[in-house]
Amino acid sequence: MNFGFVKVAAAAPNVKIGDCAFNVSQTQELLSIAAKAGAQAVVFPDLGLTGCTCADLFGQSLLLDEAEKALVTLLKNTAKCACLCAVGVPLRLENALYNCAVIFQKGKILGVVPKTFLSDGAMEESRYFASALTAPCDEIYVAGQWVPFGTDLLFACQDAVVAIEIGNDFNAPLPPSSLAVINGANIILNLSAANVTAGSQTRLQNALLQYTQRCCCGYVYASSGFGESSTDLVFTPHTFVAENGKILAGSACVDTNEQWTMAEIDTEKLQSLRRRQKAFHDDSAMQSYRKVDVTFPTVALKKLSYLVDPLPFVASAEEREAYCEEILSLQTCALAQRLQHTHAKTVVLGVSGGLDSTLALLVAVRAFDLLGLGRKGIVGITMPCFGTTGRTYQNSLRLMKALKITSEEIDIKDACTQHLRDLKHPLTLHDVTYENAQARERTQVLMDFANQTGALVIGTGDMSELALGWATYNGDHMSMYGVNSGIPKTLVRHLVKYTAKTCPDTKMATVLDDILDTPVSPELLPPSGQDISQKTENLVGPYELHDFFLYHLLRFGFSPKKIYWLACQAFDARYKKAEIKKWLHTFTKRFFSQQFKRSCLPDGPQVLEVSLSPRGGWCMPSDAQATLWLKECETL
Repeated sequence: MNFGFVKVAAAAPNVKIGDCAFNVSQTQELLSIAAKAGAQAVVFPDLGLTGCTCADLFGQSLLLDEAEKALVTLLKNTAKCACLCAVGVPLRLENALYNCAVIFQKGKILGVVPKTFLSDGAMEESRYFASALTAPCDEIYVAGQWVPFGTDLLFACQDAVVAIEIGNDFNAPLPPSSLAVINGANIILNLSAANVTAGSQTRLQNALLQYTQRCCCGYVYASSGFGESSTDLVFTPHTFVAENGKILAGSACVDTNEQWTMAEIDTEKLQSLRRRQKAFHDDSAMQSYRKVDVTFPTVALKKLSYLVDPLPFVASAEEREAYCEEILSLQTCALAQRLQHTHAKTVVLGVSGGLDSTLALLVAVRAFDLLGLGRKGIVGITMPCFGTTGRTYQNSLRLMKALKITSEEIDIKDACTQHLRDLKHPLTLHDVTYENAQARERTQVLMDFANQTGALVIGTGDMSELALGWATYNGDHMSMYGVNSGIPKTLVRHLVKYTAKTCPDTKMATVLDDILDTPVSPELLPPSGQDISQKTENLVGPYELHDFFLYHLLRFGFSPKKIYWLACQAFDARYKKAEIKKWLHTFTKRFFSQQFKRSCLPDGPQVLEVSLSPRGGWCMPSDAQATLWLKECETL
């Protein structure tokens, strides 16, 4: 099972200008290498069988005749090659010459796509070629075959629909591929012949990132390399595979060697993203496209050629600081707006010495500073009870002192003891009632304190806890504004770490570092000596796994099988497959059974691409059955 992945390659062989026999041999060699490596579709550069810098030689019949002969040779010699291939050839049709992409498979031409927007730059394409816009017919006779001709061709195989683009057609105000995308194409093959100038390769990569994200597509780009004329221009091989705003593989380099790049495009992911965007369902943009059926060679995909990100909610190391600052700013802006709307000059939150309450407190401080309010209006309450350890208790006090907020301590042991006695519940029975009584008492204290002072209760629970239902209903589950509700646990950790790294106060940084080093726990069970006895990740599983599961479930709607397959690659060195399976089953079961807690969430800001808010983020019946998902988990 390949889970919708299509293995594609971009190849830029060395060329000799006008030497079609040499060029076809180089093309054939690279095609063979790519096919043996498992490529299902391969794209070569623009006019690769002749060289793109032939200039007025394109007016010579001998060159054009030899180009067609070279194409015939290529078809004959690759008759057993099952991968889809696109090569660039100049072809004559009636009174004009067209710059064409020839798409073939197993020695048979499936279609010919001519270039639309011709360059008037240094290569003066319009001097030699006619535009596809002037093509007189939709069929062409080439290499002994009558084949479809035009820009309205799509090559379809199950979930993959391939369209062709040639060179700077990509840079047109309305690229031909954009129309193809609206009409179903999800992989674009670009045969290019772009010369290189300072900064052009960076601009190209940026353009590919923006385009593939906007169009939710994969893009395979191959441009002419060494051997093209350096009379006035410079050509270096560059090949890229991009998908939905990300370069999966490839590079641009100054090199005299041929170059090829291969990666897997996830068509299931692309289709999932498109289903959520109405722009892809716009009938007014639909046109009549001719679909050519293609059968890709079967590839046993055991592992992707690129790394699967184990922390999809966290930015790369290079971008992480700017990303964390942006996230904190969004949280801050949201809370500031809520404070202004409610005219609240005071907020109250429980400060436990754990990660979540630390982040909520940091955001509250930033919001107060932004609004010009005194920090003493922030009331942090620490509420020690049966499970509180000295480490978390002291960290909560030290943090509040370092931030110069109002600090309060309300010990809830007596209140919880009395409540449990009223229920005739033994204090030695450490069950869910014992735990939840403490969580609900903490929330009652915060809510009643807020009533006394006219304050706003800031919730501290995060998205990962909401996904797992790891919150006490009407306890820490409830607040007046859940500032962390859009932040998964793995990101919470990095936001606190970023603050520790960048804050000028060394004492506060020391406290934050110790909080980061403290095991995640609700501290509802008595400690083991001085140590936390109730460690969340020992009970429900590692949060880095759960966040990975959550991201791929919400963002792309992947099945448990695919999520498991991806997780096995992302966490290959950290967890055994049996562990991943176990925690995926736990995640799935809890995600379904705990939906009722998400159905009545308090307000909270969405700051990522996904959200669990029932008000437009994640809408799911509280009584939905997990049967299908759990059954698939059991077959892993």
